[in-house]
Amino acid sequence: MHLGAQTKYLQEKLSLLPTNPGCYLMRDAQGQIIYVGKAKNLRNRVRSYFTGTHDGKTQKLVSEIVDFEYIITKSATEALLLELNLIKQYSPQYNIMLKDDKTYPYIKLSLGEHPRLEITRKVNQRGKSKYYGPYPNAAAAQQTKKLLDRLYPLRKCRTIPNRICLYYHLGQCLAPCEYPVQQEKYDEIVQQITQFLNGGHQKIQEELRKEMMEAAEALQFERAKELRDLIQHIETVMVKQTIHLHDGVDRDVFGFVVDKGWICIQVFFIRQGKMIQREVSFFPSYGDGSDEFLSFVMQFYDQHEVPKEILLPANIEVDGLQELLQAKVLVPVRGQKRSLVEMAQANAHMALDEKFRLLTRNEARTTEAVRRLGARLQIGDLNWIEAFDNSNIQGTDPVSAMVVFVDGKPMRREYRKYKIKQVEGPNDVESMREVIRRRYTRVLRENLPLPDLILVDGGKGQMKVACDVLENELGLFIPVGGMVKDEKHQTARLLFGAAAEEIELDPTSEEFFLLQRIQDEVHRFAITFHRQTRSKSMFQSRLDGIPGVGSKRKQSLLKHFGSIKKIQTASLEEIVGVGIPPKVAELIQEHLKNEE
Repeated sequence: MHLGAQTKYLQEKLSLLPTNPGCYLMRDAQGQIIYVGKAKNLRNRVRSYFTGTHDGKTQKLVSEIVDFEYIITKSATEALLLELNLIKQYSPQYNIMLKDDKTYPYIKLSLGEHPRLEITRKVNQRGKSKYYGPYPNAAAAQQTKKLLDRLYPLRKCRTIPNRICLYYHLGQCLAPCEYPVQQEKYDEIVQQITQFLNGGHQKIQEELRKEMMEAAEALQFERAKELRDLIQHIETVMVKQTIHLHDGVDRDVFGFVVDKGWICIQVFFIRQGKMIQREVSFFPSYGDGSDEFLSFVMQFYDQHEVPKEILLPANIEVDGLQELLQAKVLVPVRGQKRSLVEMAQANAHMALDEKFRLLTRNEARTTEAVRRLGARLQIGDLNWIEAFDNSNIQGTDPVSAMVVFVDGKPMRREYRKYKIKQVEGPNDVESMREVIRRRYTRVLRENLPLPDLILVDGGKGQMKVACDVLENELGLFIPVGGMVKDEKHQTARLLFGAAAEEIELDPTSEEFFLLQRIQDEVHRFAITFHRQTRSKSMFQSRLDGIPGVGSKRKQSLLKHFGSIKKIQTASLEEIVGVGIPPKVAELIQEHLKNEE
């Protein structure tokens, strides 16, 4: 994208940023993620990169940003954990300080002969221990452990000592070094700790608040302050983390929204319990949104590995889907999994809303571009523009294509494809002559509307033959312009008029961007048609004409062997094994051998 267009594009995206907490991902010109950050307020944080003064490092980062995306979360803590996962996934070059092997802390409850609590940064899912976390920082995890140590008298020593320690006298240890402890007692404590760390801390908080008030009323202010601090620490570290599940299960989370004829689908990839990536897709919606969503899910897993678990939003019929995908398919109604689906839904809503607002602004900008281009060429309104481009590889399978822009927007139902019939070899000028003649002969014959401007991909040669056919053969006087590309195959100049004079256009202007979009679109359409034609001709030239080989058998052969070359080297038995009759298999071998 041109620099001027990119700047305006970024400005528009910045103006649409939400105020939610979340993570943002900066991309460079090659589409690589070069920086990942987190924010309590996405709008304020991301905008700050493009305003004010910065140090040298930040200036260099900003100079390379050509696009960005973001993921909203429910809290700043979730954004923090998501940022870690994204940095580990993409290793952005500007996140140097975070490229170490440190992970977030967990509380580990070992379940050996004498259970023990400890802080760790390594999780071993195969062991006999339970892990709780991750926690935002080591201090928060340590404070939680201290609270648990006070509430539940498990051993504190790594190895059982020979004598009773101070913790026993403080009531924080059962002293297994001196007194036997029944397994039932340990089981009870482990169950209480598990309930606390899985959300039962609210009950403990209420008990602590009651105790704190009693201590204050008894003028025991030091004890009341200690209890208040413990309550605050619980509030800090026991925040629900919907961005990270502790079971380590690989799962995909889907969310979608349908509005104004479009469907937006968000997929969150969670691996080993961590969200590492997301994918967003937009499609025109022509029917029931739920049906189209399920169709997308099935096609999605034709190209992606199926995880152990798939989470879908409410009101989706999952009957049969689990069997087809051979994975656990759920529509969660509560808990962390429901929160993940809701977050995917929220991101889908946000993405589609942003798309609509950008489209609205683009429509107004496009209308102005059409008006200004017509004024610059002094030909009035340009309601209907037709553009042509040729495509061939060393003259093989030459084709041409035409696209139509109405009021600055592509009108795809009016697009046309042309196979070049009268020109041999790579001759773009004569190919253009043939296509212009065929197109506007038909326009006259069928009394179709005439365009306000014709654009040809190329320079003076293509313009000359187009004008020659229109004026001298068909008696039509339609303005013709030539779109010239530079060495990088990007729009560089516009030639116009009988003398093919260069029209000076500001490369950052809207009218220049309009020409750029038209040239890119007609080139894309022509290239796509040429690839289809070339692929079809190559396929037909190898297997067509063999008696007994129709489209289904050709499809079966290619699906099984993967290529014509492998069919050539296959044995007769291997070809028959695909379901081809022996006599037909012999004809295939003979045909391919003779052709070779």
